[in-house]
Amino acid sequence: MPEIATLKVIPATEARPEIFREDTPADAMTVVEKPLSTWELLYNWSFFRKLIILAALALAWEIYGRVLNNDLLFPTFSATVSAFFTNVMNGVLPERAWGSLRVLLMGYAIGITLAAVLTALAIASRIGTDFLETMTSMFNPLPAIALLPLALIWFGLGTASLVFVLVHSVTWAIALNTHSGFLSVSRTLKMVGRNYGLRGPRFIATILIPAAFPSILTGLKIGWAFAWRTLIAAELVFGVSSGSGGLGWFIFENKNMLDISNVFAGLLTVILIGLVVENLIFQTIERHTIQRWGMQA
Repeated sequence: MPEIATLKVIPATEARPEIFREDTPADAMTVVEKPLSTWELLYNWSFFRKLIILAALALAWEIYGRVLNNDLLFPTFSATVSAFFTNVMNGVLPERAWGSLRVLLMGYAIGITLAAVLTALAIASRIGTDFLETMTSMFNPLPAIALLPLALIWFGLGTASLVFVLVHSVTWAIALNTHSGFLSVSRTLKMVGRNYGLRGPRFIATILIPAAFPSILTGLKIGWAFAWRTLIAAELVFGVSSGSGGLGWFIFENKNMLDISNVFAGLLTVILIGLVVENLIFQTIERHTIQRWGMQA
């Protein structure tokens, strides 16, 4: 017969052996928590890390420009910065930058409004959804700059043509991302909103927009990027309106005069405005909404 394992029962009266641990000297104990060094504190700051990246790119730019030693092809970073500050002090770059931003804000605002209307119609009805999907499939892949010849025929040489191409570049990206965000909202959350009696605009404003805000903000970022590069490209073609143009026209004029340092100064201005909008405006909105609501780490 197979052997049966038996368990040893310890009598209740038998005391357990005591466990003794030797005292550890304080100097032999490891530090569980210690203050971070100044470098570690700075490195944990994303803005500081981005400054390091920008400084490295500027250094590489300066080295390549000095090695090439041809300001007509590729001026150094120091020459570009000098031209930049010269045009800032004489007021040329601020005037041109404001001219571009003014037109961009007009087109961006109209595009956001049109995208909101299209998305609301898509949420409200099936035919609205089909209309938005059809329109985005048709026009989203179409480069806005390709509509520039038609804009010149319809609206003439001026701000209206620029605004038209900007609205096209902004509307479809924002509408597509907003609609996708609304569709990704959980059914449970929608049912909770309806159980509270929310309908129509209140349902969209209280339930859908906060839940879909990451996608909405992504659409706003994409729309801004599309609008900014479309505007500069359009101004490179015909950006004069009422005797003055924007940054694109500033770049085009200096290219014709072979003042390449000013050309790079104009490009640097475009880059700086993009960095400011992305890192100050959009990241501030993201920090006070998405991250504060716990929707992003």
